[in-house]
Amino acid sequence: MEPQPAMDADPRVVGDRLRRLRQERGVSLSELAKRSGVDKAILADAETGTHNPTLETLWAITAQLGVPIGALLADPPEPQIMRGTAMEAELLEVFEDERVTYELYRVTVPPGLTQTSPPHHEGVSEHVTVFTGTLSAGPIHEPLTAGPGDHISWVSDVPHGYRARGPDVVRATVLIRYPAKP
Repeated sequence: MEPQPAMDADPRVVGDRLRRLRQERGVSLSELAKRSGVDKAILADAETGTHNPTLETLWAITAQLGVPIGALLADPPEPQIMRGTAMEAELLEVFEDERVTYELYRVTVPPGLTQTSPPHHEGVSEHVTVFTGTLSAGPIHEPLTAGPGDHISWVSDVPHGYRARGPDVVRATVLIRYPAKP
């Protein structure tokens, strides 16, 4: 899979939202870079919209800010596409409850590559339902396997990943549950 922009959204809009979220939390650019493990120059370029960061980078940043990745998007009239190293995710809907935000994605994982994601903030969980193919997903050291019609879930505040097992493309839905950051 060739490297592609992480989101179809305008990088300047994403950057403005990222800067606003960081400032609202009183976190300096240097501190966010240190916490997220993202180079300060890349973070600065992302905030100005001159760099389109990877999906993995955006997850690392939003995890440290305690917000779902959807917080970087404008309220889209249609689903937003996000691309990682080995998967494409279409944000279908965001649900909010008093202390929890849910993001529902339709994902495609081609065979042969592994999508590795950094930890989300404490208590975040992922719930996957597979429609086609066989998926290995979950904590890096203890992945779970699901085939068509199967459901798996895990607490994703640890490094985790997604990989299609076998020759078939995996098509699935992922529901990410983000409790408010303590």
